[in-house]
Amino acid sequence: MPYGMYISAEGASAQAQRLEVIANNLANADTAGFKQDVPTFQARFSEAIQRGQAQPGDRSMSDIGGGVKMINVQTDHSMGDLKRTGNDLDLAINGKGFFHVRGDDGEQYLTRAGDFALDTQGRLVTQNGHRPVLDQQGGEIQLSPNVPFSISQDGFISQAGNIKALGMSQPDSLNSLMKIGQNMFKPTGTVKPLELIDRNIRQGYLEMSGSNPVRQMMAMIETTRAFEANTRMVQNQDSMLGTLISRVLRA
Repeated sequence: MPYGMYISAEGASAQAQRLEVIANNLANADTAGFKQDVPTFQARFSEAIQRGQAQPGDRSMSDIGGGVKMINVQTDHSMGDLKRTGNDLDLAINGKGFFHVRGDDGEQYLTRAGDFALDTQGRLVTQNGHRPVLDQQGGEIQLSPNVPFSISQDGFISQAGNIKALGMSQPDSLNSLMKIGQNMFKPTGTVKPLELIDRNIRQGYLEMSGSNPVRQMMAMIETTRAFEANTRMVQNQDSMLGTLISRVLRA
């Protein structure tokens, strides 16, 4: 394969991967508590260096750029705007921390999405997937639908004399959180219960998505144009190669 075509193909592949990330961000622009993904790129070594046939910096003909590649997709954990809903079961974390929820596999996961509801059994569950919301001890939170309840600013639910603390934790490093879908994160590092002074709940509010639809649309247009430019380069180089082969055969 001509080297120019190789570089253009790698560029088109990287832009296609970036487009997938942007499309997911755009699809979740209205998802409460969603954290956008940010793809990161890195320049590739030449094919000869990739195969171990040359060394970086040897100043040979093989010591040239090899295009670009996507090396990682990082999650931007910046706090989203808080929007008032007036729903007593909508909870927003004002500051750091994550709610505890139980996944379908029985494991405990973390989420920033506080758009909760009560299921038919009176359990506090997530809107997306109806997964149980847990207290600080890992138990399910049960509420009586027809009995008044209150939620304090530090995340304690009180109903008919019973008090339970919403499960809230903070990982030592946000980079240790892995997205598993349904707005949930799986911690792969150390997670510690949130200190009482750091527990700050806004009842009747929701943390909105961290994905800005206008910026995502602009990024999508930019990425689409870059992808099209790379594919046009592949087509042009293929056409030139075909013309060259035709001339050689005629000669």
